[in-house]
Amino acid sequence: MYERFYRLRERPFALTPDPDYLYPSRVHREALSYLRYGIESHAGFIVITGAIGSGKTTLLQTMLRGLDGQTTVARLMNTLLDPRELIEAAMIDLGLTPAPSKPAMLKQLGEFLVDERSAGRLVLFVIDEAQNLSLPALEEIRMLSNLETEKSKLIQIVLVGQPDLRDKLDRPELEQLRQRITVSYHLEALDAEETAHYVNHRLARASIASPLVFARDVTDRIHARSGGVPRLINVIADATLVFGYGEERSEIDAALVGDVIADLDATGVLGPLSDVNRHASVVPADPAAAVRPDNNSPIPRAGRTAEEERRARELTERERQLRQREHEIDGREREVAEQRRVLAEQYRLLRTTPSAPSRSASATVAAWPPAAPSAMAATAGTPHGGVPHARVHAPATAFNSTLDRKRPGFWRRVKSTLLGSGEPVLEDSL
Repeated sequence: MYERFYRLRERPFALTPDPDYLYPSRVHREALSYLRYGIESHAGFIVITGAIGSGKTTLLQTMLRGLDGQTTVARLMNTLLDPRELIEAAMIDLGLTPAPSKPAMLKQLGEFLVDERSAGRLVLFVIDEAQNLSLPALEEIRMLSNLETEKSKLIQIVLVGQPDLRDKLDRPELEQLRQRITVSYHLEALDAEETAHYVNHRLARASIASPLVFARDVTDRIHARSGGVPRLINVIADATLVFGYGEERSEIDAALVGDVIADLDATGVLGPLSDVNRHASVVPADPAAAVRPDNNSPIPRAGRTAEEERRARELTERERQLRQREHEIDGREREVAEQRRVLAEQYRLLRTTPSAPSRSASATVAAWPPAAPSAMAATAGTPHGGVPHARVHAPATAFNSTLDRKRPGFWRRVKSTLLGSGEPVLEDSL
């Protein structure tokens, strides 16, 4: 579009992470030195953080380009993965076909790392946008670092992400991972002088003739609005060249940049100005920390009003309460499920086990009315086959004993009949 007008080979302020346009500022030189030291010394974990648009990916591309042929690299860009998917993604990038089960995958990966080490090659696992990794995924990465020999690690791990990554690494659950970090660096924003050198460096790299130069007052306006963030610098500088081409201006002045910034702000392209030098995340790792007052920092965070801060604290507190209620409901549901299981088991046992008391009660129920004594004696003496056998004298019942005691002798009954005794006379005795 404007390349021919300004005698440029290509657009110098494209948003793609091109290592050819990396400006070697102080912070970028230091970050590269830290990366090279960590890789060459086979250190533990390497962590590089920086604000959004600070040039982390471009720095990473530059570092990977400078590696020799004895380094095997697995790079992960999409980090919204669970632990198993994380391992599968690393194996696929290494050219391996993941096995169906996780133990088989780990065995397969371990054998590959041993073969690479035997061949004298270093395996480097680079994870970009690492701030999106969940806590279980970060713990899985720590477990991968346990793949080692007696002398050194079999895999080198580099974590690159936004300041949120540092918040996650500071959590108590990741204490073991944090202790294994040996190299750590945070990319700061560019200052005003570095912003001027950055803009003109990219213009010179893309120029095919005498390069276009932005004056210092122009770059100062760009720095004031961008905060020294390289991505925002690119957005403003590219829009400035578009506006200059539309008005056919061969030179760029501060007034034109002011109009460009006003237009970008009006359309919402630049967005609100944030604190580019922050090391902490906007959303704290501990939600409860957002509602605790900090007596040492009474001033609200940059870019927010007091009302917005209050609403943010209220929202965080509501989310915490909601999570607590969900946790309580989950606990109650587990208790109810356990009670149902116990009741079902008891019901099953009652259905399958016969009741012993009911059998004994039915067995002890005597037939009524009882058989006559003579019939019982006859039955006991002669079986159904007609062959007599020894008589069994059963003990008399209490009822028969009472009758025997009350029945008087024959002469006594006659006397009582003739003389009119008061004792009753039984009909069957006459």
